Amino acid sequence: MQKSIIKDPSLAEVGEKRIEWARRHMPVLESIKQEFEKTKPLKGARIVACLHVTVETANLITALVAGGAEVAVTGSNPLSTQDDVAAALAARGLHVYAFRGENEQEYYDCIKKALNIKPNVTLDDGADTIAIVHKEHPDLAGQMLGGCEETTTGVVRLRAMAADGALRYPVIAVNDAETKMMFDNRYGTGQSTLHGIMNATNFLFAGKTVVVGGYGWCGRGFAMRAKGLGANIIVIEVEPRKALEAAMDGYRVMPMSEAASLGDLFVTLTGDINVIRKEHFELMKDQALLANSGHFNVEIDIPALEKMAAEKNEMQNNVTEYKLKDGRRLYLLAEGRLINLAAAYGHPPEVMDMSFANQALAVRYIVEHGRSLERQVYAVPVEIDRRVAELKLAAMGLAIEKLTPEQDRYLHSWQMGT
Repeated sequence: MQKSIIKDPSLAEVGEKRIEWARRHMPVLESIKQEFEKTKPLKGARIVACLHVTVETANLITALVAGGAEVAVTGSNPLSTQDDVAAALAARGLHVYAFRGENEQEYYDCIKKALNIKPNVTLDDGADTIAIVHKEHPDLAGQMLGGCEETTTGVVRLRAMAADGALRYPVIAVNDAETKMMFDNRYGTGQSTLHGIMNATNFLFAGKTVVVGGYGWCGRGFAMRAKGLGANIIVIEVEPRKALEAAMDGYRVMPMSEAASLGDLFVTLTGDINVIRKEHFELMKDQALLANSGHFNVEIDIPALEKMAAEKNEMQNNVTEYKLKDGRRLYLLAEGRLINLAAAYGHPPEVMDMSFANQALAVRYIVEHGRSLERQVYAVPVEIDRRVAELKLAAMGLAIEKLTPEQDRYLHSWQMGT
């Protein structure tokens, strides 16, 4: 079996230095790794980790290996793999099938190569591994202890599978842990999306109109950070409660058909398909920028943009110009892929520290309890979520208040009155 498919093995030393830098900023995961080294709770686990191959992910993989697991690593996005990190993991002797710039066939081939270790646990960021296992390897599905899902889009897909009775093994929705969703999605996506856009374009946010597609935690985070740089924010939302929240947060709220002619920059963060379509492109001003930070490259209708274009030019790295027949120019960033990973480093390690601590502890939970779980999508056990928060607070040197016995009794009694 081919042990690895990577771009350049000579990058391993650079990758190791960057992994070490991230490790120093991920104290929660480091403490879990040290615990795993002593107790080996993952002995016998064979894990396929289909995640963004970044320095932060490398530290998660290190913790899983320290716990006794055999791990194969593959990328969850064709443009998110950091080749020096892939080289470093391969140099350690791990199975690594990931390189930046994979075409669609190569992307899926890499996932299928990773499955050759015959895993009993899957880690996903978008549910692609689980989808392939269910469609092409029902024998593997039957032997799985369980899986973890890292992102909103994947959780949506998995809940649909469970509702249809198609899900063949239990999955923990790590994305929905509060110490993941509220921090990684909001602060991580908010900062890293700005970073990617500015890296690709040197865009000045101050005074510009920025259209934010979606006001979940990712959209909230990006809108907050763009506003902080002086942008005027318009929010597009289909869920009335989220739209109302955006209005209460001080943003304009309207349909995309109204915002299309106003925006200087459009960023999709929804997890849904064709958020920006032909009828919107037709209304946009000359030199509008289009970016996606919502996982898959389907949120912007790129095929429609291709058909509308009279001319297409690669202006610079991660910037493609579509010149329309009327002379207007629209600029698509990073091929519509995740701008924060294609044109930047992704989320900071301090944020991923919590997300991957949840992943590591959820994997241990699956190894210990997977056989007794039903074929459903489960929330992260609250004790794991709380422990991650407690460890993060301790790492930040912060202490919290404690209830007095009297206060605890009051909160749990109906007899004490008001």
